[in-house]
Amino acid sequence: MDTVVVVGAGPGIGRAVAARFAAEGAAVALIARTAATVEDVARSLPGRTLTLTADVADEEGLRAALDHASAELGPPDVVVHNTAVIRPDTVGELSAGQLLDTLAVNVVSVLSTAAQVAPGMAARGRGTFLVTGGMPEPVPGYVSLSLGKAAVRTAVDLLDATYGPAGVHVASVTVGGPVAPGTAYDPDDIAEHYWRLHSQPRGSWEREVRHG
Repeated sequence: MDTVVVVGAGPGIGRAVAARFAAEGAAVALIARTAATVEDVARSLPGRTLTLTADVADEEGLRAALDHASAELGPPDVVVHNTAVIRPDTVGELSAGQLLDTLAVNVVSVLSTAAQVAPGMAARGRGTFLVTGGMPEPVPGYVSLSLGKAAVRTAVDLLDATYGPAGVHVASVTVGGPVAPGTAYDPDDIAEHYWRLHSQPRGSWEREVRHG
């Protein structure tokens, strides 16, 4: 039975991904910033679910939550990073401090999560580390998100080069539009990409899948 950790387990993609893996019998750990969010998602899932809270911009708190998940459920087979600050902003609209705070969530937390879990996966010779991407093209009205998602693609490339040779499948799912049930960006449809990436044999690994 796989153990899956979803970082950023909100009501959209996070919930859908957790449900998709739970349907395959996986033990699931959910991490979100507030207890209300993570508990609401957990109520919709079958099977064993561990709920944890952490602000991904707080590296110490994030690493502690990941350690807690491993202690309770065992080393993770799959870790999904699904956090982002999504808001419209233009060039110069955010202060330097606000932009750095946004990048701490959208980019730095990807590396913090990977640094905590990927070495163990590499030592075991297997594991899947998946990141929710977006903004396939930069949009002037979403400067911080465009910068963040471009950096996420680079981070995935770097993590693949670092841990891929040891057996860790690192990949991103790039979502090209607003997520909403019943649309072309239905979270349940998007979640299928995560399951498929995890299920791919090593010789067929993809580094990026685009939805929309």
